[in-house]
Amino acid sequence: MAMPSSLLWAVDIFGRVYTLSTVGQYWELCKDTQLEFKRVSAVKQCCWGIACDHQVYTYVFSGDVPIRYQEETYENQRWNPVGGFCEKLLPSDRWQWSDVSGLKHQQLDSFTLPSPHWEWESDWYVDENIGGEPTEKGGWTYAIDFPSTYTKDKRWNSCVRRRRWIRYRRYKSRDVWAKIVSHDEPDQLPDPFNDISIGGWEITDEPLGRLSVWAVSLQGRVWYRENVCHHNPEGSTWSLVTTPGEVVQISCGPYDLLWATLWEGQAIVREGIDRNNPQGISWSTVESPSSENGIMHVSVGVDVVWCVTKDRKVWFRRGVNSHNPCGTSWIEMVGEMMMVTVGLNNQVWGIGCDDRAIYFRQGVTPSELSGKTWKAIVSGRESDRSQTGSSTSLLSAGCFFTDDIQNQTSAVIQGDADPSSDTELPGVPSSPASTALLGAAAAGNGPASQAETSAQLPVDPLHSEQGEATAASASNEKDNLEMNKSPGNPNPSAELQWINIDLKEAQKHPVLSVSSFADTSSLSSLGVFSVGAEEQYGADEHPLWAWVSGGGCLVDLHSPLKWFTAPSGLSSSVQSLSLSITPAQTAAWRKQIFQQLSERTKRELENFRHYEQAIEQSVWVKTGALQWWRNWKPHKWMDVRVALEQFTGSDGMRDSILFIYYMYHEEKKYIHVFLNEVTIIVEVLNEAKHSFALYTPERTKQRWPIRLAAATEQEMHDWLSLLNMSCCESRRIQGPPSHHAIWSVTCKGDIFVSEPSPELEAGPQLMPCDQMFWRQVGGHLRLIESNSRGVVWGVGYDHTAWVYTGGYGGGFIQGLASSADNIYTQSDVKCVYIYENQRWNPVTGYSSRGLPTDRYMWSDASGLQECTKTNTKPPSPQWSWVSDWYIDFSPAGGTDREGWQYAADFPASYHGHKTMKDFVRRRRWARKCKIVTNGPWLEVPPVTLWDISIIPSSDADDEEAVALWAISDKGDVLCRLGVTQQNPAGTSWLHVGTDQPFISISIGAFYQVWAIARDGSAFYRGSVSPNKPAGDCWYHIPSPQKQKLKQVSVGRTSVFVLDKNGNLWYRQGITPSYPQGSTWDHVSNNIRKMSVGPLDQVWVIADKVQGSHSLSCGTVCHRTGVQPLEPKGLSWDYGIGGGWEHITVRGNATEAARGAMPDTAEENPAPSKEGEDESKGKTEHSKTPLMVSESQELDRYSVNC
Repeated sequence: MAMPSSLLWAVDIFGRVYTLSTVGQYWELCKDTQLEFKRVSAVKQCCWGIACDHQVYTYVFSGDVPIRYQEETYENQRWNPVGGFCEKLLPSDRWQWSDVSGLKHQQLDSFTLPSPHWEWESDWYVDENIGGEPTEKGGWTYAIDFPSTYTKDKRWNSCVRRRRWIRYRRYKSRDVWAKIVSHDEPDQLPDPFNDISIGGWEITDEPLGRLSVWAVSLQGRVWYRENVCHHNPEGSTWSLVTTPGEVVQISCGPYDLLWATLWEGQAIVREGIDRNNPQGISWSTVESPSSENGIMHVSVGVDVVWCVTKDRKVWFRRGVNSHNPCGTSWIEMVGEMMMVTVGLNNQVWGIGCDDRAIYFRQGVTPSELSGKTWKAIVSGRESDRSQTGSSTSLLSAGCFFTDDIQNQTSAVIQGDADPSSDTELPGVPSSPASTALLGAAAAGNGPASQAETSAQLPVDPLHSEQGEATAASASNEKDNLEMNKSPGNPNPSAELQWINIDLKEAQKHPVLSVSSFADTSSLSSLGVFSVGAEEQYGADEHPLWAWVSGGGCLVDLHSPLKWFTAPSGLSSSVQSLSLSITPAQTAAWRKQIFQQLSERTKRELENFRHYEQAIEQSVWVKTGALQWWRNWKPHKWMDVRVALEQFTGSDGMRDSILFIYYMYHEEKKYIHVFLNEVTIIVEVLNEAKHSFALYTPERTKQRWPIRLAAATEQEMHDWLSLLNMSCCESRRIQGPPSHHAIWSVTCKGDIFVSEPSPELEAGPQLMPCDQMFWRQVGGHLRLIESNSRGVVWGVGYDHTAWVYTGGYGGGFIQGLASSADNIYTQSDVKCVYIYENQRWNPVTGYSSRGLPTDRYMWSDASGLQECTKTNTKPPSPQWSWVSDWYIDFSPAGGTDREGWQYAADFPASYHGHKTMKDFVRRRRWARKCKIVTNGPWLEVPPVTLWDISIIPSSDADDEEAVALWAISDKGDVLCRLGVTQQNPAGTSWLHVGTDQPFISISIGAFYQVWAIARDGSAFYRGSVSPNKPAGDCWYHIPSPQKQKLKQVSVGRTSVFVLDKNGNLWYRQGITPSYPQGSTWDHVSNNIRKMSVGPLDQVWVIADKVQGSHSLSCGTVCHRTGVQPLEPKGLSWDYGIGGGWEHITVRGNATEAARGAMPDTAEENPAPSKEGEDESKGKTEHSKTPLMVSESQELDRYSVNC
């Protein structure tokens, strides 16, 4: 039996297992008919069951790909001076045959098949590949010692070798029931089982096909099957899960819902189930909905729970979700069932009490999880196809009416004419089924027309269910936006509005089984509710069902099912119901129903005539499961549900809200963020998590962004792309950046751009820079420079030069948020560094044995993180290694011939030669990794660059050249020729002579060119002009006292430099006649990078900013109060903190009126001034930024759900 699209599984009272396809019309008998089953639990790929011998069996569908498992073991040998490589190992060595770690002894003959359902595919053979590359004959890989890094090449110092042996086993018991054998006691399982449930496949994707299998024993204990996945469909062992009482039945959903019922009638709910702990942590108890009758059966889905009490009543649990698996309250539903089962898409099936037929719950949607009505499945068995019956159609309306039903219909007709009698008439169902029944009976002359009309007949919920809706809505609590993901339909649902469904508590009178289970769209369901119910169907004619499982059945809400029409003629018991209905009766009914519908339409329109015209609005939602970094102590990652709601207003504009649901002290709360307030969404460099951060102005002030983490990098990029696009839509931003845009680069190499406001630099009310909105542009760069004519260049970590093409998007930003052209492939290479540390020992000299207080012998630069060659990974999965580890001879301070740097102790100042006082040493190892992405960038070959600078602004025509200077990675000064707005890449390089290597260069307005040499001195280039683009000579400018400079930036009239200690200096005395200036004035410290714009505005990347909760890599800061009379400015305004590496404002030439600037010192905090020289006589204004106390911080943005 090949696996169809989706199957409903069922067991009849004789223990035979049947399946019904969603596209089929017949029940098919499962193979292995000699087995008799009590219960089954199914998912799409397999089914588990408990046979009448209380043993557990699994049924795995066959597929195109076999289930194979690779067994492996390693043969280890050591080199012997006498005989070469041999099997004789040292006593301290690993086993001759072992696993990959060498800790476990694994001989070839020690491997056995885990069960009779497996078979060996082949014998053992040697794997002659290592890392995808072929080895020499024999498959040996060599190393210096155990354990170490193995290579395929044998070297002079290769003292050990190993090779991998492989053997595959294949699972052969597919499309049959395979008994699960216990390895502890092969004859029996830990306990005889009486219930089983499988699910949990949505908890995590690793390993492939992972399932949670839960079982209940006859003694009332709960067992969990370990390690069930695609390559191990049987699992490995049973583990006991303690429970607060004796359990009788259990149900597991596809996500993290798990409910069980106790002998006493309560339900217990498993909490703490997640990807790291699929067994959960603890149990919570939920009381029965009825004090007299306990819970007998429970079934859970994605975010719904149904139960059956001992009096056969059916109940629905409100408010169930991942954050509140216990739900809030019970609501009784119409009907009496033996059991219910919840399947994919939260669809529900049940087995009726009286007739043992299987019913399907119709009307279950994401917005109405409880559905509307039960409808019987009347599909026949495969063996029934040969049987024939009467030619009378099931859809013939006349064959269902008896005197009792005719009396009911007349009562309904009278009641419908009088609105006050809807809930007054005794014995009248308050379900729309009876109204639909009349319409179907009277709407046509033949069976076909009757069926069509009945399917299209509108049923009035406001009228026919008025009492029901009123009672239900009165019991509603406040609506909260509760969004949960469903496998079939990802749209979330709000808290259910209990209207339009057959709620038991909303009815005042009992209903007859015929009409209460009738359907609004078809009469076929009445066939199994025969008025002659005393005539039981024989087992050979219609099966009597004992169990049903819908866990693997996906019902498409938009596709019709063939389950509700009989595939063959009527049985004799149904044929006997046929009665004649006269044409006069039919005509009278038709006339009465037409009048009734006309009056009802008038009545409804009258009620709504005062309402305004509705304006079409649409709401679009995406939900998902992420992790959130809790911003109060103890700080930790919490599993949360995230929902992005995007709505379109009457003006056609879109806006979005992001909801984050979490639990706090067992109370559900949520944080919400309006995306039009978000200033940036940035990926966070974290090896352990795929995380990103959302900033708003308020959270920037507090240094507490919202940090979220996804399970996979692809999921994180999907969210980043969606949130970026939603933010741009909310702010009405689209297309490429403008020529005046501010560009920046994070420490990860991600590129961001912001559109500056005119109020950013001048005006009566300055715009704080923490309100700037940054959007990401694809690509990967180390630094970037721009000017106001749209010329943008960047330099990668591998020093490759790139020019901006005018596009937008790229990288993970795809679709409408990315331009269709001007996007090209971009690659970058960077080095990852680790340090080998050693301490001097009087006996052995330098060795890798340090003091207990020392740093790790293999560490990062700080020594706080252990970084070995084997456990050091590329920065993210986007990166891949492109070289082996090698010694780096270029760290600051120099090295000796072997790459070592020496110092008196850790940490200290390192130098490249050993002295008598040096007791520790280190050397730096490097390994190159590469990233391949895309973005609006084109490579400018062939010269590799270290620094670039573009003239910030000019009044030249578009065709005139733009001055662009650069420094190559070797320190040469270059001038680019032919750069125009139409050809931003230029044509060729012109070399400018220097007597030493340079590291920084900047060209300001009026062709002022300043540069910094590698030794930290400053130079000015004289006589640079459009006619003489390279100038004539260099003028040496003395540096600030005892400081070595590292960066220079030139604006319109201002020149700022940055020294290697992070101090920012301003050049005084610059005039047109004396452009070199006179003296240096200190401005600030703790500066990493800076950029001076065409308006002399100053922006920096600062370190150690007051209020930062951690050592941030860099914070965007804006110098406020810059005026012609105060070119150094007055104070600092904070932007977004943490993770910034470079910024350029050299394109923002938007002129603004330069009036008297308000003193912003009291409004804007400044970088800290520890250690700053105060002898200048000028006091820097500073203020501690806004900090929130811990009690306020706890739930400042939280809203109780």
